[in-house]
Amino acid sequence: MTKVDAKDLRTRETDERGRIYLGTEYANKRLTVAVVDVESDGPDEEELADAYRDAAENGTELAQEWDSASEEAWNDLDE
Repeated sequence: MTKVDAKDLRTRETDERGRIYLGTEYANKRLTVAVVDVESDGPDEEELADAYRDAAENGTELAQEWDSASEEAWNDLDE
């Protein structure tokens, strides 16, 4: 197994499709790449679930408020 010196490690960021540009110094060479760590810029599953739950609760409240306001507006038109 090849030993890697920590100073030889390079950090790169991927594009929106997960691709990475290594540079021309690697052209026509065989590479072995290791993913050591993955950081996500987006929310995790728990954060998404909480946000969805909040949106659902707020949506129900908004729908009830809208029903009341809509009914009031229709009643005002009938007068």
